[in-house]
Amino acid sequence: MRNTLLTIFISVTILFGVLVYFIPQTGTIILLSIAGFLTIIAIYDSLQTKHSLLRAFPVIARLRWFFEDERDKIQQYFIEDNLNGTPINREKRSIVYQRSKLSKDTIPFGTQHNVYAKGYEFVKHSLFPKDHHHIAGDRVLFGSDKCTQKYDASIINISAMSFGSLSKNAIMALNQGAKMGNFAHNTGEGGISPYHLQGGDVIFQVGTGYFGAGKSVNGKRVFDDETFRENAIRPEIKMIEIKFSQGAKPGHGGILPAKKNTPEIAKIRSVAPGTQVDSPPSHSAFTNYEEMISFIQNVRDLSEGKPVGIKFCAGNNEEIETMIKAFAEANNYPDFISVDGGEGGTGAAPMEFTNYIGTPLTEGLVFVNKLLIKYNLKNQIKIIASGKAVDAFDIVKTLSLGADAIGMARSFMLSLGCIQARECNLDTCPVGVATQDESLVKALVVEKKNIRVKNYHDQTIKAVKEVVAAMGVASIADLKASHVFRRRKDEEIVSFEDIYYK
Repeated sequence: MRNTLLTIFISVTILFGVLVYFIPQTGTIILLSIAGFLTIIAIYDSLQTKHSLLRAFPVIARLRWFFEDERDKIQQYFIEDNLNGTPINREKRSIVYQRSKLSKDTIPFGTQHNVYAKGYEFVKHSLFPKDHHHIAGDRVLFGSDKCTQKYDASIINISAMSFGSLSKNAIMALNQGAKMGNFAHNTGEGGISPYHLQGGDVIFQVGTGYFGAGKSVNGKRVFDDETFRENAIRPEIKMIEIKFSQGAKPGHGGILPAKKNTPEIAKIRSVAPGTQVDSPPSHSAFTNYEEMISFIQNVRDLSEGKPVGIKFCAGNNEEIETMIKAFAEANNYPDFISVDGGEGGTGAAPMEFTNYIGTPLTEGLVFVNKLLIKYNLKNQIKIIASGKAVDAFDIVKTLSLGADAIGMARSFMLSLGCIQARECNLDTCPVGVATQDESLVKALVVEKKNIRVKNYHDQTIKAVKEVVAAMGVASIADLKASHVFRRRKDEEIVSFEDIYYK
């Protein structure tokens, strides 16, 4: 095959060479140039020893790389249907786009879901539905009795995504949208950048690298009281979240690819530019539960009494119960717990961690909620749940299982124009959301996308109220596990209460 292809390219080049000799016109010269160029590539491909396929099929094998690079886009546009796309299917992506643009978000001709399939979930409506305009419970107050600066938050907020993982334009649009819609924006573990300070409420996340909250000592990142306090007392900062782990790579630590580590980002994080930044898998500020409790209280004191929470993807059940029990025995605890699902992840992560490590959100959320009830801490510690929530049903379902608020990351990326190209770790995001390439970042116009962020939040809150009203429930805060149902077998439908709380 290699010899055949080479013969074809060389023969075509000679043919066009003869044509140019006898018919020296522009068209034949261009064709000769193209044929000659392809022949040179074919000779090179056939002689190189790095790629076997290219050596056997010169030039032609290069098409494989092109289609491989564009595979996700081709699959989206030509292959997947409305329900089988992953990680977020077309139906759910469309609802985000529609609500962000305030365009028609209804669907015709009935559901495409198989309502008789095992695993189908739904809520039951009431004969006496409420008026959704009067549904309460779309705000929740964060702050235990240990907290002096309580925060009145929306039930839907932007989950953790760092400047570095996302572009400056994306961060600005998210924060400005949060300001317009009166909801909160989590910084992610990359520290506080000027782009987070656009006037929106901010949740300052403190990760294991202590970016924005620490310093380097003998090459090791350590927590620093003064550095943290300087950022934590900013008026924009409403809550502090100490990250133990995240759903995309629990037990691993954050990863900022070298291509994304620009001089500006490196300065914010106090690291060397152009290098991959790997956060440690665990905190150096504490090594046991007693030290953890002391650290949480120190963070609360340094922030002048703002709500302080912890974030983790549920892992070892015994460790988590021991921690909750320690909170109860010490009579000192965080103001909230963010439970991340093992299905989460907007950033770069090793394949094994993304696919096989960490408890999925539903089971993790239920377990943490049960423990807070068991140790009489439910009235003090709020739960924020994050794990691929997109539409109103996702939110109603998650709140019914014990969450007080929802953190959404990929959904808000979609509201910015993300097309799920899945190039977040390559610095080649085609719509300027998850890249530091300035030529691509410019594609994201902040003044347009910030409004879409607000719209998506507001329209989703409205949709939640409409669903809750149809159920005959007066307040979102009154949602219970008994309100949501799942088909477990062909003839068996059970409530979440029966599945998870009995």
